[in-house]
Amino acid sequence: MTGLSITPEPFDSPDARRLIAALDAGLTEGYLPEQRFGPNLKPAQLEGGKGAFLVARDGGRAVGCGAIRLLDARTAEVKRMYVEPDQRGRGVGKAVLASLEEAAHRLGAERLVLETGIYQEAAIALYLGAGFTRVECWGEYASSATSLCYEKRL
Repeated sequence: MTGLSITPEPFDSPDARRLIAALDAGLTEGYLPEQRFGPNLKPAQLEGGKGAFLVARDGGRAVGCGAIRLLDARTAEVKRMYVEPDQRGRGVGKAVLASLEEAAHRLGAERLVLETGIYQEAAIALYLGAGFTRVECWGEYASSATSLCYEKRL
């Protein structure tokens, strides 16, 4: 995609807040509140070398985002992946995910993990296409019937 840039941005920037609000609004259509784990990501979990929040822009317009947070010294979790509906199918998600992998590698992570919902078919296809494999869910996701978990060795 020409014109696409992906750069770190504060988690509470206006564009970040707009994209996250759109993500959360979309998830409310298919999942109960207790089945949505994205809102538990806090800015402090990304600060001081513990993670990153990236925004994808096409011609200056914020069209997608994603975050990683370190779970331990070798594992980073992908969070808050979103692409605006009119931009889907154009490679934005793939580019954001690749940039998150690079950011995780720079933070010393050797493994990426993520959780997504069972109804997120496009996201599941993206993750499988990027080399993620299904694993048992962990932590808060383990008891959720609507969660699918994946990992990728970097």
